[in-house]
Amino acid sequence: MPAKGSAEWKGDLPSGSGTFTAGDTISGEYSYRSRFEDGPGANPEQLIAAAHASCFSATVTLRPVDGAPTITKIALVTVGRVPGIDAATFQRHAAAAKAGCPVSRALASVAEITLEASLAD
Repeated sequence: MPAKGSAEWKGDLPSGSGTFTAGDTISGEYSYRSRFEDGPGANPEQLIAAAHASCFSATVTLRPVDGAPTITKIALVTVGRVPGIDAATFQRHAAAAKAGCPVSRALASVAEITLEASLAD
């Protein structure tokens, strides 16, 4: 099943703004400030984090590399409540989920994807 998204940008890069849609129900606005300066509003990296959150909570970091904006790190976090499982087994399952997650596989070119997995008390 193909997943669809679209975006439209109006104006020049530093002062323009854009809108995006993902699927039938997700939409938002973004700007240079929300994208590159941690300003208010949405950005595509949040959508990547949300996609990764289908398997884990995720934080996506965007930094300049050789003058180009680049996703340099994705930090995955998961806390599980799994009766009858020990921490080591949970870690193995979490690592397997990270390796097999379609979003992780699509983002394999990201230099650093970390995983913090723990069982809830």
